[in-house]
Amino acid sequence: MKTLTTTEALQEFCERAARAPYVTVDTEFLRERTYYSKLCLVQLAIPGDDEDDAVLVDPLVEGLSLAPLYELMKDAGVVKVFHAARQDLEIFYIDGGVIPEPLFDTQVAAMVCGFGEQVGYETLVRKIAKQPLDKTSRFTDWSRRPLTDAQKKYALADVTHLRLIYEYLNTQLQKSGRKAWVEEELQVLTDPATYVVHPEDAWKRIKTRTQSGKFLAVVRELARFREEYAQSRNIPRNRVYKDDALLELASTKPQSAQDLSRSRLLLREARKGDIADGILAAVKAGMEAPRDDHPEPDTRRDSLQVNPALADMLRVLLKAKADDAGVAQKLIATASDLDALAAGQRDGLSLKGWRRKVFGEDALRLCDGKIGLAVKGEKVGVIEL
Repeated sequence: MKTLTTTEALQEFCERAARAPYVTVDTEFLRERTYYSKLCLVQLAIPGDDEDDAVLVDPLVEGLSLAPLYELMKDAGVVKVFHAARQDLEIFYIDGGVIPEPLFDTQVAAMVCGFGEQVGYETLVRKIAKQPLDKTSRFTDWSRRPLTDAQKKYALADVTHLRLIYEYLNTQLQKSGRKAWVEEELQVLTDPATYVVHPEDAWKRIKTRTQSGKFLAVVRELARFREEYAQSRNIPRNRVYKDDALLELASTKPQSAQDLSRSRLLLREARKGDIADGILAAVKAGMEAPRDDHPEPDTRRDSLQVNPALADMLRVLLKAKADDAGVAQKLIATASDLDALAAGQRDGLSLKGWRRKVFGEDALRLCDGKIGLAVKGEKVGVIEL
């Protein structure tokens, strides 16, 4: 098991990888104590059986630069293969300012190839590579050094088996003509905006039970301050204050340090210093926000008049279409899509591209009463009305 600990060694491997058709990639990281993920290990493999064809890269070694790796990630001539790539890509974008392209995500490809929804790497190793996978080192502290042989073996397995999985899935996609389906699904992952958190939008993740504009304005400012504070100090947002404390503050609207001391949910560290000052300023800003600047909650889903019988038929149709096409249902349509269709909405849905070809037209015809479903045993058929 080869571990690269110098920039020169990494450069040499990346130059070899640049001549390969693809490179499999994985990372190990920690995020429990930071806002941004702390990269602790990078695993890389190229086609081949030599020991030098699969390596570990230790980014925690002093003096090692990941610049050669980031250059490889930008090389359009080499496919970058990940499994469930989102968190890995976020690290590369935040740390290196790069989105690996061209990208191949074996989890997405497996869903298109009929392996089910959000299929795990272990499942693909077992079904495609026909190998067991030791997961005992999965939850270890990857920032501690030295790494054990068990940790290294576990980490390397995440890219060595991935070679065979990629080759198998890529062949299946070429045979079925569905490679473009996967590429369409990966557009979100390759969009840099996916990995940028805007503090002014942080309030949208807070679940509230009120639609009061003034209350939401205070929630927005408290969420904005928390996000900015957590980002600037690279600490988890819950270390500043948790959502329940944020909602309590929005309700009680403290105006002084003495008011903050009465909070039941606020951490002790947040009742003084910079956090306390930030909370009071955020509450004041939210209270003083003009009415035309109040946030507007998304009430579209709450106002939907869903036809429950039609929604049930759409779910049956979706399952039938997904089974027939050998594609995971969630890739075609979500529960929200089905409810919107059953409520009479036709525009603004995600049923575009290949999804519309597989499911959309029949779904719309079903909603318009132009077709029906014939169920015989476990088989569902579409009939003209």
